[in-house]
Amino acid sequence: MAIKRVKKKEYENLTAKNIEKVKALLNPSSTSLQGTEKTEKPITKKEACDILNISYNTTRLQKIIEEYDERKEYTKKRKAGLRGRPASDGEIAEACSSFLGGDTISDISKRLFRSPSFVRSILERVGVPSRPSNKEERLNTHYFPDECVSEDFSLGEIAWSAQYHSTVVVKDCLTAEYIASKKGMAHVDYESKYGCPCYSIYVVQKIDSEDTYFSNVQTGGFSAYAPAYELGKLTHLEKYGINLERI
Repeated sequence: MAIKRVKKKEYENLTAKNIEKVKALLNPSSTSLQGTEKTEKPITKKEACDILNISYNTTRLQKIIEEYDERKEYTKKRKAGLRGRPASDGEIAEACSSFLGGDTISDISKRLFRSPSFVRSILERVGVPSRPSNKEERLNTHYFPDECVSEDFSLGEIAWSAQYHSTVVVKDCLTAEYIASKKGMAHVDYESKYGCPCYSIYVVQKIDSEDTYFSNVQTGGFSAYAPAYELGKLTHLEKYGINLERI
């Protein structure tokens, strides 16, 4: 089923909650709006456009409401069809790849027509590292699933950083020989200092470049250093059809 998409401008308030509010106010006799004073008089379409923060255009207003209703009905049918079914290989791969790429569990659940708890159970079952949902949680220690724990990483390997909560590309192991070969680099025995090997890494970050001159750029990042206990293996996810190079 192909659902028509209404192009949304940044300042417009086209959330599901706000569209439901407008629908209820346009048809007060057929719907009840929680938290709003009951009235038998419907609002005007001009007022409806103001609530949605769109320009006064009755045709576009109708299209927005129709698309919302179509999408809502389609989502309802898809969820009903998937209810009780175990996660498919495609769903597992999509959930893991999207989460590691920076998407939220809420966004993933909407795409898969599954509940957030269903998506979360997939990630936990296959051993995907957790990611804090707010700034306070970022200050706490996050432990890796058993499948991710390792001290050995290869050049170019895609791993997970517990410090930056992001995928990283492993560059070099900071061995004594490597440090000695780099002019100007302090001679530090990192393995003795941290009790494990240390690596130079490139931290991958998703960027929003829609409003910049580089609108075709989707990822960026920066270089950093990390001890092995702050890095998590992701190679075990490849058996689920996940291409780590594309994350």
